[in-house]
Amino acid sequence: MTHPEGAPASPASRDPDGVVLTQRVGTSLVVTLNRPDRLNAVNADLYRGILGALRAAEADPGIRAVVLTGAGRAFCAGADLKAHGEGAPQGPERRHYIHLAQRANLRIQVGPVPVVAAVNGHAVGAGLELALSADFMLVAEDAKLRLPEIRLGTFVGGGAVYTLAERVGVLKARELIYFGDFLSGSEAAAMGLANCALPSDRVLDESLAWGERLAAGAPRSLAAAKRLVGRAGIRSRTRALRAEARVLESLMGSHDWAEGLAAFAEKRPPRFTGE
Repeated sequence: MTHPEGAPASPASRDPDGVVLTQRVGTSLVVTLNRPDRLNAVNADLYRGILGALRAAEADPGIRAVVLTGAGRAFCAGADLKAHGEGAPQGPERRHYIHLAQRANLRIQVGPVPVVAAVNGHAVGAGLELALSADFMLVAEDAKLRLPEIRLGTFVGGGAVYTLAERVGVLKARELIYFGDFLSGSEAAAMGLANCALPSDRVLDESLAWGERLAAGAPRSLAAAKRLVGRAGIRSRTRALRAEARVLESLMGSHDWAEGLAAFAEKRPPRFTGE
């Protein structure tokens, strides 16, 4: 793994089940889905690994961004249909699996640490849902993206019914969910589903560069932005204004606010601590 100049990388570590790798690179935690023999298809262990990695990032004040990517040639091929064909979860096990998937996506969406999805290859079904849950999506130009669930007799999850519409609008979201057609990474960026499309060998490095840019912001301010930006459509203007006011009142008494003012006056980069 290469990384922005001057950003030290720690040795990669594994979750207990080995399906998720984590590595600190500068101020970012790289979380790698690690089932390359199954194109990183999701299972319960993988969702648990994601949740554990996010908890670790949130507990470390030195981590300012999470970069979520996949090992090998895919980001995530979605549900492990081969395993499901051998015996799909039943009863309480099925309910637990579904709720685990929803919890992992929700944690990406609402946790305080910004998440950049480095979509290095194909992202299908549950894999695309994970990427859509992130704050930002950088995608390989030749990656194939698809939500095939309705064609398989199942349904989308991970909040795709709103994360997709937030990006491309309701009409286009219906088209992508109802028909389940493939689109390329370049097409995804052109329609606003992804932030940008890049050659596959540049996706991770550019995502890490975005992580470094995020580190220049005050952590509490970023966490507040993550809670509030994009939610105007699901709350009244009055409630949105009140929520903003509460955040402003809290942050204007913070150490980081004083540091931001001092850095501006002294014409230097701020040194935010999250306090």
